[in-house]
Amino acid sequence: MFEAEINSNCRNHTLPAKPTLNTRSGFFYCNFDQIFFLPYEPISVFDIFKIGVGPSSSHTLGPWRAAQAFILSLEEKGLLSDLIHLQVLLYGSLAKTGKGHGTDIAIQLGLAGYDPVEIDTSVIPPVIETIRDKKSLEPGLSIRFESSEDIIFLMNESLPHHPNALSFLADFKGHPSISETYYSIGGGFIEKEAGSHAEKKMVQLPFPIDTAANLLHWCRKTGLAINEVVLENELAWREDAEIKKQLGKIWKVMRECMYKGCHTEGVLPGGLQVNRRAAALNKKLLKGRTYGDYQGWVQAIKEGGKDFQYILDWVSCFALAVNEENASFGKVVTAPTNGAAGVIPAVLQYFICFTDEFSEEKIQSFLLTASEIGSIFKKGATLSAAMGGCQAEIGVSSAMAAAALTESKGGTQRQALMAAEIAMEHHLGLTCDPIGGLVQIPCIERNTMGAIKAITASQLALQSMPDFAKVSLDAVIRTMWDTALDMNSKYKETSDGGLAVHIPLSLPEC
Repeated sequence: MFEAEINSNCRNHTLPAKPTLNTRSGFFYCNFDQIFFLPYEPISVFDIFKIGVGPSSSHTLGPWRAAQAFILSLEEKGLLSDLIHLQVLLYGSLAKTGKGHGTDIAIQLGLAGYDPVEIDTSVIPPVIETIRDKKSLEPGLSIRFESSEDIIFLMNESLPHHPNALSFLADFKGHPSISETYYSIGGGFIEKEAGSHAEKKMVQLPFPIDTAANLLHWCRKTGLAINEVVLENELAWREDAEIKKQLGKIWKVMRECMYKGCHTEGVLPGGLQVNRRAAALNKKLLKGRTYGDYQGWVQAIKEGGKDFQYILDWVSCFALAVNEENASFGKVVTAPTNGAAGVIPAVLQYFICFTDEFSEEKIQSFLLTASEIGSIFKKGATLSAAMGGCQAEIGVSSAMAAAALTESKGGTQRQALMAAEIAMEHHLGLTCDPIGGLVQIPCIERNTMGAIKAITASQLALQSMPDFAKVSLDAVIRTMWDTALDMNSKYKETSDGGLAVHIPLSLPEC
């Protein structure tokens, strides 16, 4: 059997109904005289849900991780102590919107030895100020480094593999210079040029899943719910107790982010002078009801009843809160990206506050189901707005939330997949056009739209018979990828089109 790495052109070919499965290496798809190989890619729940720092998973978290990976690479080569000079080149979307997304800040933090999961976000401004004043990346690197000279934004250059590319150019004492290129491919995932697949630690999952059809197959064969299939796969990486602990940590960060956003006033950073709205809306909706912590807040929300407009306002408030925090370099969870981080917490909080089906144990099953839908989208299309527009962020997050909510409310596996399809179907073609390169307008409000669409999609699926559905989730994922390929690059997180060029604002160059 011939093996060839799949490329973007291969995605345009019609795939057979029953591809041959090789669980060790992947799926082989035969199309007349051509055979394409899709690399087997096991993705953990905690690959989809990552704790990090806003405002962008692809433009902040990804470059941060790339900087850490580069330092680790130098350590492994025994070259770190001989490093005398370092430059970072940013290409494509990273260059065009990097200032607004804090790409340069993230890179400096990564090179200086800070971790996005562990860092106290309150120290970020003074750390960056110290790096600028001292022209040094200590404690990580003691070499001279001046960000205005050593981080270079190549606005008119792109690399062919992905729009989000960055290269590290390093000079050493007594050793030839080297360069390494990394791609931030969406959702905080990074790939190193030449050999990223070989570097991944592969595991064999009991239920290999690359498509929605695969997922449904395993559900039918085992009788397990989607979240149960995902949990069985997750056990290939870690013990059950660790999975539950980490899922609890993911929800804790989401919850704290949302709660903080609902109680923080002010203006978002970046120069757009966007006012925070979640805190004022939270106060207005509660009408003086008091509380002292998250649980008290939930109870106060519930006491307001279940009027449709009241619920709608709260879902918007939840989503606004998360993404206002994200825009402020707050601690968030990629879900599956930072720009779309508010959708899943908002829908999950809706489930907690306003439905009769909620129970505490369903929080973890909700996250498990949502993660698998995100994983399928990553494998079949993209999670990167720089590749696919905002359909790849808000659209995917809405589909993830819709499926998870449907299953949590008692829907079947097919109804859950139907809900995901409906949610994405009505995000197809959504462009990414951040004003000033900032994840604020229209990004924050789009999270409210994605959350509401997820709830609507879930309700439609719960009241429908999947037997009569005309569009499958796999079909809509293929359609999303086709749309991404056809979309003009100015609508792919470049700030070269859409709202980004029609709002007359005076901002620093980004």
